Amino acid sequence: MTSATTVAVPAKPTSGSILLTLMKLRTFIALFAVFAFFAIFAPNFLSTANLILMSKHVALNAFLAMGMTFVIVTGGIDLSVGSIVGLCGMVAGGLILYGVDLQFGYTIYFNIVEVALITLVVGIIIGLINGLLITKLNVAPFIATLGTLYMARGFALLSSDGQTFPNLVGKPELGNTGFAFLGSGRLIGLPVSIWMLIVVALAAAYVARYTPIGRHIFAVGGNERAARMSGIRVDRVKIAVYMFSGFCAAIVGLVTSSELMASHPATGNSYELNAIAAAVLGGTSMSGGRGTIGGTIVGAFVIGILSDGLVMMGVSSFWQMVIKGLVIVVAVVVDQAQRRLQQRVTLMQLAKNG
Repeated sequence: MTSATTVAVPAKPTSGSILLTLMKLRTFIALFAVFAFFAIFAPNFLSTANLILMSKHVALNAFLAMGMTFVIVTGGIDLSVGSIVGLCGMVAGGLILYGVDLQFGYTIYFNIVEVALITLVVGIIIGLINGLLITKLNVAPFIATLGTLYMARGFALLSSDGQTFPNLVGKPELGNTGFAFLGSGRLIGLPVSIWMLIVVALAAAYVARYTPIGRHIFAVGGNERAARMSGIRVDRVKIAVYMFSGFCAAIVGLVTSSELMASHPATGNSYELNAIAAAVLGGTSMSGGRGTIGGTIVGAFVIGILSDGLVMMGVSSFWQMVIKGLVIVVAVVVDQAQRRLQQRVTLMQLAKNG
């Protein structure tokens, strides 16, 4: 009595599956390409001082891009993050320099921890306003966040009549010194902003992958109607992601003002462009339902290296805007091509197995 043993022969990878794999790895390919290019052609690109400075710039982009990722995954967009950066920087600067005037000759000054907490709350509140406009008043995300973009920037300008809040060193007798630590301090050789990014990124990745709210965020972006019918509180999910986006923008406002030891109302101008570019380049789908924090961080590295490398090569800021816009367009085109190719490969596999 003989028994036949069948050995499964793995299917040869098709050209479609190979192309799909390359598309999925596009962010890493882009990162390697821009790093290699600037390492060769940009002077002093690989110097230790430049790499540390570049990592701080990447951290700022990554904070905004993480908040943008959650927003885009739900099918929204947040154009207000750059203005929130500027307003929160002005809030922190104003609290350090002038405190809160309670009239009658009495002014409250806050220590740096309290200043940071108040600033973060301001960012969260603006995110809450965005979320309420979108969910309760049914304003399109583009219009709602465009409106708050102008309002936040206007309040930032009004807070100082368009002037800078300089010399944010504080005064020992008021107990509000130490603001420079956020932007210039180091822990175990790394800038504080990098450690902050690591903590927030790990927390965001954990929430996205292992918690109910994370699953709900992707469910809302994948099919909002189905998510609502399954009992997910869609409005709460959307409000939460815009609040997180505002929180991330407030962090950037604090770190930027701390690095400069000054607050300017124009800070953060067009930062939303970098955040969107990093998120989309990192694999976040503009149609919602797909994206990862890890991919967004890599995308932020690509945008950060691209920005700093172009500056080091003396490329005009106008051309830098053109290139960043082109990056967004190409990333969206590749994302759409990936979706179509994924569907085609899946259909081919089903037909072959069936």
